[in-house]
Amino acid sequence: QVQLVESGGGLVQAGGSLRLSCAASRRTFSTYRMGWFRQAPGKEREFVATIRWSGDSTYYADSVKGRFTISRDNAKNTVYLQMNSLKPEDTAVYYCAASPKAVAGRAEYEYDYWGQGTQVTVSS
Repeated sequence: QVQLVESGGGLVQAGGSLRLSCAASRRTFSTYRMGWFRQAPGKEREFVATIRWSGDSTYYADSVKGRFTISRDNAKNTVYLQMNSLKPEDTAVYYCAASPKAVAGRAEYEYDYWGQGTQVTVSS
């Protein structure tokens, strides 16, 4: 089992920045693909970004490309999502997810473990 705990959410004005963190409970975190997803009110959860276990490969949804950056620190068992130039449409609950498998990491079903989510609200 892997427990994931997100933090760093909050209320920010449009154009501002936030950095989300996701701390994992397991030392084998360094071998897991990690991802960030989000769910806005009344909408289905959607993919945001993913990073390979080694940190050398990342992939982003088109809606956040160029504004968000996913990174990880395997020594701290933590993955981050730096969010810049935030827009009101980025308002959502953000979830981190972990997968021990060699997957592309762009779909929910590829992940075995999920955090409880952290709320991000962007005001206009």
